[in-house]
Amino acid sequence: MRFSFDRTNINRTSTDFFSAPEVGINIYSYMPHYMLLTVSPTGFQLGSGTESLSTFVTNEYQVADDLTLVRGAHQFAFGGSVARWSSLSSANVRSPGVLSVDGTTSGSALADFLIGKLAGTNGLQQAAPNTLDMAQTYLGLYAQDTWRVGPKITLNYGLRWEPFFPQQLQNGAVYQFDQARFNANVHSTVFVNAPAGLYFPGDPGFPTKAGMLTQWGNLGPRVGAAWDPKGDGKTSVRASYGRSFEFVNAQFHLNTSVAPPFGSEIRLNNPPGGLDNPFLGSGQTNIFPLPSTLTSTTPFSVNGPYLSLSNDMKATNVNLWNVTIERQLSNTLFVSAGYIGSQTNNIWESTPLNNALLVPVNGAAPNAANTNARRPFTLQDPKNGALYGPVDLYVTDGTQRYNAMLLSVRRIDVRTSLAANYTLSHCYGSPDGNGGGTTNLGNGYNISSNPGFDNGNCTADRLHNFTMTGSVESPHFDGRMLRTVASGWRLVGSFRATTGAWLTVITGTDVALNGQPGTQRVNQIGDNVYADQSTNPANGGIRWLDPNAFAQPASGTLGTMARNSVRGPNTKNIDMALTRAFPLLGRQTIEIRAEAFNVFNWFQLGNPVAANLQLNSATFGQITSVVNGSPRVIQLAAKYTF
Repeated sequence: MRFSFDRTNINRTSTDFFSAPEVGINIYSYMPHYMLLTVSPTGFQLGSGTESLSTFVTNEYQVADDLTLVRGAHQFAFGGSVARWSSLSSANVRSPGVLSVDGTTSGSALADFLIGKLAGTNGLQQAAPNTLDMAQTYLGLYAQDTWRVGPKITLNYGLRWEPFFPQQLQNGAVYQFDQARFNANVHSTVFVNAPAGLYFPGDPGFPTKAGMLTQWGNLGPRVGAAWDPKGDGKTSVRASYGRSFEFVNAQFHLNTSVAPPFGSEIRLNNPPGGLDNPFLGSGQTNIFPLPSTLTSTTPFSVNGPYLSLSNDMKATNVNLWNVTIERQLSNTLFVSAGYIGSQTNNIWESTPLNNALLVPVNGAAPNAANTNARRPFTLQDPKNGALYGPVDLYVTDGTQRYNAMLLSVRRIDVRTSLAANYTLSHCYGSPDGNGGGTTNLGNGYNISSNPGFDNGNCTADRLHNFTMTGSVESPHFDGRMLRTVASGWRLVGSFRATTGAWLTVITGTDVALNGQPGTQRVNQIGDNVYADQSTNPANGGIRWLDPNAFAQPASGTLGTMARNSVRGPNTKNIDMALTRAFPLLGRQTIEIRAEAFNVFNWFQLGNPVAANLQLNSATFGQITSVVNGSPRVIQLAAKYTF
């Protein structure tokens, strides 16, 4: 029986400088001396929402037990674990007011900043400090049997039950949007000023404080077999299959819980009042600061952003299978070849419900300024629809498929060892999904009726992956002096080379005029997308992508280039270490260690940063950074053991 308890208490601070109100911008800031301003893609940035004042406290408890019984040719195992964790956090990701300038008005971000014009999409984003108060329970039970069928074959089979208990938002900061309730003009009884279609914990039919249902039927079978064809212990054929379930992390709702009325997030597109007075003429009242407590009559801001849960959500699961053949060629040499495959199902994605339509409004052609007026909910019901901005719905229809060939060779003797592995693999499918971390609106499918439009290579996919490690130890010499100086030294080295990561080229602006610019991709018009690196730009970057190989789509349309369809730079690295233990009196020893990372100081290009993958950027396609930790680092250490 095992019991564990973990607690983390993280307090993140920031350096004061000045807030937006302190420099004459007519908004409220929850942080008196801190400002969030981005002039992109060819400008500068002040502050960062994820580097501002925040607190994260997490407590986790777990009890687990396992029982093994051997009965004849069977080894039975039973066990399980139950865990409970809570996360209480408060952050200021958007509470100072996120001001964005993107060049919508003049075509130049810096020029727009000088004339005080904010971005066409999300020129101002603001919310109260985002508070998350959640708790979750986990349960996993299993039973399995390892059966030695005979001297040449062993079977292993079992079943794991892992029901999914969704996160409970203790402060009730969770909601669902239901299209049928919107159509029927049904309002919440908990918050009477909420627009039709929204309902909350306490409303009839709302599932507890989770916003989704418990999933009891998560059964994960596992089966494996090992076969020695000749019974001589020199050849092994192994195959296995298993299904595992995944669940989101404790801060999954960190950003989704700032929707009205909890954080009352507002988003202003191309605010007429500009940088000086963003709310002026926007049709949105400056509601900040919010009252300290919520009531049933708390008002809801117009154009509120929502990311809705549903009762139909399913836990992500991975079906994994493999076949491996291993052969011992001699006393010191082993080789193996294997196939690994997996299918990931029910990846948590999001799909837009209220992206703007390409229709004229009040005689005006579609443009950034009338984005909210062109949203379907507003066009259907102007009174209720005006309270909705972007609305996304979680769906669990994402899938990814992975296939790989793994080859390896090992040679081991008394003083030397060598191991090499090569993997040829490919992963393809839906976007990586929103279940792995905190979630923002506008990162989901581009076309709700055609999720396959966003299929592409997986972000973690690497076509080639080669690693080699080796070590050699100096012999033990007979002569006392030579033995003291030269014996027992061990040199260890590792080499790794991988194909580059996948990149997605986006427009950088709302070309489609749907209010979701962050996922709009470009058109590829050239066969070779890579630039001539012999000519570097004046700012010191390195050209990686050729801007002439891409083009912006026609206004009101989405680009045709696939997601994750361009490779970043390949990587390679060699690390080495030299160690020696010197015996002293009795059991005392001193170990000397010298290590070198990236020993040959190879220049490792990083990927273009996000801003340099926006086609409207003056620095598009440029690499301005190196791989983290890529410079050669040498460190020396000594350890005394007594």
